[in-house]
Amino acid sequence: MALFYVPNLSVACILPEEESLHAIKVLRLKTGDQIEVVDGVGGFYRANISQPHHKRCGFEIVESIVDPSCRNYKLHIAIAPTKNIDRLEWFIEKATEIGVDEITPIICHNSERRIIKEERLQKVIIAAAKQSIKSKFPVLNPICTFGSFVRSYNAEQKFIAHCYQGEKELLKNVASKDATSIILIGPEGDFSLDEVNVSTAYNYLPISLGESRLRTETAGIVACCNIATINM
Repeated sequence: MALFYVPNLSVACILPEEESLHAIKVLRLKTGDQIEVVDGVGGFYRANISQPHHKRCGFEIVESIVDPSCRNYKLHIAIAPTKNIDRLEWFIEKATEIGVDEITPIICHNSERRIIKEERLQKVIIAAAKQSIKSKFPVLNPICTFGSFVRSYNAEQKFIAHCYQGEKELLKNVASKDATSIILIGPEGDFSLDEVNVSTAYNYLPISLGESRLRTETAGIVACCNIATINM
């Protein structure tokens, strides 16, 4: 069954223009045809097309559905944007499919990219959430500095993944089930030592994601997978 995203669903039962075009011109849906609708904030519904139109397709909700992808944990990934923006988009796509609640791009001392196009990344989130049939989409926070982030956000457990020598536990061994978590993922050149020290002052626990040296986007995915696996 076709799945459509309708933000502000409480205002009107009308598919956005892009979704309307897909429903009517591509899928050729007609009055009475059944669809599924998500609002991006947890609402998941079965509906019938009531007013087929390629710009403003109306529908009527007939049933509320329990979203099977709902989780008992919350995960916030703060990640330095990669120099190649395609890699950041790939991370956001896969993290959305696996399960993440918030994503914050952070500017670090060694960052090679300090500007992103939030609108483009938001489209990646919407497409990935629809593909993986999720009613609640990750929140993409505005880009901010490393220092601003560690001062502004909090969680039950906070981790920083870095490549420096020292005592570090594997994430899978220290993360708790059914908890709120923040994981910091650094740029290609890693966090600076000063950033690592600042994070520990704010009670971030240094962790390892394994023996291999990972690319930024890969580290982000491994972190998501670790947390998802712990909560299975």
